[in-house]
Amino acid sequence: MTFSATEEEKLRHPNYKIMDLSPDSLKVELNSWYREDLIEWLVWNDKNGVYRDEESLSEIGNILGKDEAISIIIRQIFD
Repeated sequence: MTFSATEEEKLRHPNYKIMDLSPDSLKVELNSWYREDLIEWLVWNDKNGVYRDEESLSEIGNILGKDEAISIIIRQIFD
């Protein structure tokens, strides 16, 4: 079963809220988040990505830093 969020659900869900911010506002918002929250958003948005520390260490050999996570989120939202 595939879940498709309605516009009303999107407005209430915090993961969708950042998608309506301007690039500058988004960067300010994301800089206030903890690294773990950034990773959780990335996992939520891209189920096939490698973002969690354990997966990243085993597949890539390092963990995702906060600055890189912010860059990826911005790219995923605006590309």
